[in-house]
Amino acid sequence: MTEEKINVVGVNILKQNGVDVDELLKQLVYNASVEFTAFYYFTNLRAHCTGIEGESIKGVIEDARLEDLSHFESCLSRIYEIGGILPNDAQEFIRMSGCEFLQLPPNKTDIKEILKKCLVAEQGAIVNWNKVCNMIYDKDPTTYDLAKDILREEIEHEAWFLELLYGRPSGHMRRKFAGERPHTRKHSRSLDLA
Repeated sequence: MTEEKINVVGVNILKQNGVDVDELLKQLVYNASVEFTAFYYFTNLRAHCTGIEGESIKGVIEDARLEDLSHFESCLSRIYEIGGILPNDAQEFIRMSGCEFLQLPPNKTDIKEILKKCLVAEQGAIVNWNKVCNMIYDKDPTTYDLAKDILREEIEHEAWFLELLYGRPSGHMRRKFAGERPHTRKHSRSLDLA
């Protein structure tokens, strides 16, 4: 049985524009794995923010955590639209993220160490999404719109953790509600309440 060649205009246009679609898919799947795994680890880290100081930190980690889940889900449709697929094995997907560093610190309730892990995760996400933006700028407006919006939120998250760790003002105002996603809301409806 011969497989019919499907004409996917959206992918053909990207190739005509100079996008290495295979490389883009590889980066998008990798970024999706990082966002998914960060959501998991931030869930665990947040749970270990204890005491009076921990209670105030939980809300900030919660905002970043839910927005990372939204970033993961925002990637999915674009991955599939351009011919990609997620790994079938969830363990393989998590391993590819390289996020093992986000495991709890030796003193599981050390707020400063938890915040340092959150900061490093956000800084890595900035690098990852900036790479996507640079790969496709002026070549793929759909993916660029998604990547630049995620990048914007990751930069905000970094500023929050820099403020909490080093007293560097971030201009951060709490989100109206957890998971608000001011920049990426249009890409994922996973957290919409209505």
